[in-house]
Amino acid sequence: MLAFILPSSFSLKGKGAVRGVLAPAERGTSDLAQRLSEAAAAIRGIGGMVEKNRELAHELVRIQTELNTLRDAEAENVRLRRAFKFYRQRPETLIPCDVISRNISGWWNTVRVGKGSAAGIKTSHAVISPDGLVGKTVEVSKNTAEVLLVSDPAFRVSAKVDRVHTFGLVRGAGADLKGQPVARMDFINKDAKIKVGDEVVTSGLSGQSGAFPKGVHIGYIVNVHQDGSGLYQYAELAPSATVGLLDYVFAVSGQAAEGAP
Repeated sequence: MLAFILPSSFSLKGKGAVRGVLAPAERGTSDLAQRLSEAAAAIRGIGGMVEKNRELAHELVRIQTELNTLRDAEAENVRLRRAFKFYRQRPETLIPCDVISRNISGWWNTVRVGKGSAAGIKTSHAVISPDGLVGKTVEVSKNTAEVLLVSDPAFRVSAKVDRVHTFGLVRGAGADLKGQPVARMDFINKDAKIKVGDEVVTSGLSGQSGAFPKGVHIGYIVNVHQDGSGLYQYAELAPSATVGLLDYVFAVSGQAAEGAP
């Protein structure tokens, strides 16, 4: 605000004229001060917005973390309910086991479970899951057991192509180029009309591989080949119970009663 002291000899009319001349400058100075004040307030507001945005970002991260935790808990709950339902529906005597380690150096060919002889598990017990045949126990200690998976080249089990009721022998074939477990079914009747997509299940027949429950899903045929001898055909399988999806499995300690499915 500009301030001027006018001589007392100035008439009121003269003073009014001077004020009229100075008024625009006074208004300009006042407007400038107002704008500066508003700009300072805006700057303070921007600083507050930055801080507020930072707080909102932290809150969003916290909420997202909680949401992910809830989703994981829900997924775990779904797996547990599915495993429990499977356990209740199977006719065999099953021992629930949690998978405590995976042998990735062997191309997913073995897993270790947190139950052993103290829980009634013995060697050559079939191991199954809601997804199908996992493998069989090969080494058992008091509190753990090593499970040889269907994909291991040392694994063998008598099997059947369910749709056409033809038999063969499933053995592990390691892993494909993508690291996915694979198996192979040999000695299939050369005249059997098998095709890609057919389901392969355990036959229930006993042999050197041990006794396995009948009708347990093993996998699906992905390729069919004629053996070079021309005496039989063989098929490549994709085992369904892959190790990457395993959390809970069941060791079969007792077979179904006679006449049970």
